Amino acid sequence: LAACDGALLLVDAAQGVEAQTLANSYLAVEAGLELIPALNKIDLPGAEPERVAGEISELLGEPPEDMLQVSAKSGLGLDDLLEAIVARVPSPQGDTEAPGRALIFDSEYDQYRGVVAYVRVVDGELRRGEGVLAMQAGTQAEIDEIGFFGPTMTPVDSLRAGEVGYLITGVKDVSQLRVGDTLTPRGRPAAEPLPGYQEPVPMVFCGLFPLETDQYGELRDALEKLALNDAALSYEPETSQALGFGFRCGFLGLLHMDIVRERLEREYGLALLATTPNVEYEVTLSDGTEVRVHSPADMPDRGRIEEIREPYIRATILTPKEHVGAVMELCQERRGRHVDLSFLSEARTQIRYDLPLAEIVLDFFDHLKSRTRGYASLDYELTGYQPSELVKLDILLAGDLVDALSMVVHKDKAYGQGRQVTERLRKQIPRQQFEVAIQASVGSNIIARESVKPIRKDVIAKCYGGDISRKRKLLEKQKEGKKRMKQVGRIEVPQEAFLAVLQIGDDGDR
Repeated sequence: LAACDGALLLVDAAQGVEAQTLANSYLAVEAGLELIPALNKIDLPGAEPERVAGEISELLGEPPEDMLQVSAKSGLGLDDLLEAIVARVPSPQGDTEAPGRALIFDSEYDQYRGVVAYVRVVDGELRRGEGVLAMQAGTQAEIDEIGFFGPTMTPVDSLRAGEVGYLITGVKDVSQLRVGDTLTPRGRPAAEPLPGYQEPVPMVFCGLFPLETDQYGELRDALEKLALNDAALSYEPETSQALGFGFRCGFLGLLHMDIVRERLEREYGLALLATTPNVEYEVTLSDGTEVRVHSPADMPDRGRIEEIREPYIRATILTPKEHVGAVMELCQERRGRHVDLSFLSEARTQIRYDLPLAEIVLDFFDHLKSRTRGYASLDYELTGYQPSELVKLDILLAGDLVDALSMVVHKDKAYGQGRQVTERLRKQIPRQQFEVAIQASVGSNIIARESVKPIRKDVIAKCYGGDISRKRKLLEKQKEGKKRMKQVGRIEVPQEAFLAVLQIGDDGDR
């Protein structure tokens, strides 16, 4: 939005205003853009342009009769829309005599030419062949090619204030030319970068492990290629005793995580197991040290922790008024704090809650849709970190800790979560010749337990009648053998057990 002078707000004439509509319109207004509202899909049988125009009018304060009505499918109203863009969006503003400043608003990676940065020149001029400086990253490079989109890339000698185009510098790392950074000529640099730059900070983390261990190298290569085009994706090697070698990946949010996983599976043909998504925690230790924890397995022992802080979000939920009670009940179950409630129209309600990010990364949206029959929409923004009473929940199989199943949960939910995990594992762990104890623990306290009953071999099948002491002797011998087996045996956890516990939205349990 920082690279634009105006924005087109398209609203579905059948669905009406949703949470994303509100969020994006507020962003456009805050950026000072000229906002042009338009109703799309007015040719649908279920379209209600009058009702939706009224909702937009309440949101933006513009008369309903001024709303443009279009159908991209049939072309209806598109001429009026294009004329409105030309008439209402202001011309670019900028000082052509000032030192050059260009905003990077997108980029892509070309395997032959390196990073191709898409820029909007705000002040001054950028020329082919001159050196440039990325003011936030500190990267220095020389412009090999500069041009505009017409619509294909068309090289020119320079771009001036108000123009949009691309430039190629030969830089091979997309993180050195990040979206939002300011480019300025090295010979005559600007005094200040353009405002609004924010370093992308991963907020949701999960482990990605190949189902086939020999695909580890392919997964590493695929992540390297994705990171060339996605500066917000972070990853580092991770080793799990249960799952083997994989990567701990960081994402901007849930949508970002889903897109990366889908691309890895579809574009690179990888079969992946993703551990339960978790958030980043800020931990203050007893000695005053501050640490950031990305994985539950890395959470320090309880005795060393002074305070744990988790990220909170401000959720905006739009729902029909008849589902307000169900939505508020769901938010309360997820440790939400009510902020406010307002009516967008007679039938639609806006509810805002402060919620822990950890409570929505799993199945919150699925439950929201289920309780509102699919009519609710959700948008959220991060508001910072807040102290919480959190504990690390560990899972033990036959006394051995399974690191991949560890999770961080609220103290009040630890027992219920432990019961559910142990019950689900009991159905998946294959029976052994000895009893397998499945335990959930917080610190040294066992809070839940299930057992997988042993397979019993009939060692007295060949004994027909005779002295009972012979049968008793065989049974005692079997008992001693199982005891030794239990001491030295390791439980092979099948892939299905991890899928049952770790997969997102498996059965909606909480």
